[in-house]
Amino acid sequence: MAINFLDTADEVAPQLLGCLFTHAGVTIRITEVEAYLGADDAAAHTHKGKTPRNAAMFGPGGHKYVYISYGIHRAGNIVCAPEGTGQGVLLRAGEVVDGIDIAAKRRPGILHHRLAQGPGNLGKTLDLNIDDNHAPINGQDFTLVEPSTHPEWVRGSRIGISKNADAPLRFWIPNDPIVSGKKGRPRIS
Repeated sequence: MAINFLDTADEVAPQLLGCLFTHAGVTIRITEVEAYLGADDAAAHTHKGKTPRNAAMFGPGGHKYVYISYGIHRAGNIVCAPEGTGQGVLLRAGEVVDGIDIAAKRRPGILHHRLAQGPGNLGKTLDLNIDDNHAPINGQDFTLVEPSTHPEWVRGSRIGISKNADAPLRFWIPNDPIVSGKKGRPRIS
């Protein structure tokens, strides 16, 4: 069953777990994501409306939104929901399954299981940049492939944010060593 990127971000997020995502010679298996629900979510970049920085999030579902975090990291999101709603799924962590040599050059000295652990590290491993905004996730530069069977997943509160942090909008594959942060108190899917 194909992911419908017109669904809300909290519906799309767990479906991304286990998917293979490829960009710039590196493929990761997505292990952790967070959903951001637009105007109704105080933690979303789109909570207060459309700006030049977040405009890609208001585009059609199934496209990229990349932003600069802490002035240095590139974090990648997949836009979801109908155009104009400003929803998306942040890619928090993934296991590098192809292009390991390329990933290791982008993050020298880092252990394999930590290459794409955390949104900024994932962005560097995949060589994401602002020019990737609005790019389709299945197009010339990106490829997303769903697994034949989706893995078991859990959900819990998001991490690394101060607003609406308790919302159970973080999804991850349980017991996966690539998951980036505190395991929190999961709610079983």
